[in-house]
Amino acid sequence: MLSQTVEYSLRAMASLAYSPDVLVPTPDLAETTHVPVNYLAKVLQTLGKADLITGRRGVGGGYKLARPAEEITLLEVINAVSPIGRIKSCPLGLENHGPNLCPLHRRVDQAAEAIIKVFGDATLADMVTGEGTKQLPLCDAKRTQELTINASDT
Repeated sequence: MLSQTVEYSLRAMASLAYSPDVLVPTPDLAETTHVPVNYLAKVLQTLGKADLITGRRGVGGGYKLARPAEEITLLEVINAVSPIGRIKSCPLGLENHGPNLCPLHRRVDQAAEAIIKVFGDATLADMVTGEGTKQLPLCDAKRTQELTINASDT
């Protein structure tokens, strides 16, 4: 349903939310999120252009959230890399549909509306705290915390 780039972006942002005030180096973030480092570097550039993260190059460099996790919705992250759009008119350009959508495209638009609501109502903070569950959003939360501790020591 969501592209691999969206998945990688959400993983990276959730991982950064664990350590909001620490610059996390790209290789550490790639290891934690199980994303190839070169692919992750491109994803991080896109997230930076969207003002969701800030970064610093060189020794002691890395990335961190640009705003508190409570202020960043999952929809913002998704839209930064692959915007979810609503259908406003017939995608096929059929004039006889006018402003009305056919049953298929009406359903697709309803699904997009639901996705926008679900991701728009969820913040990175919700993912880090587990939002009603004991399981953390990344498979290896212990490793995430270890890397965070190591990154903060530099």
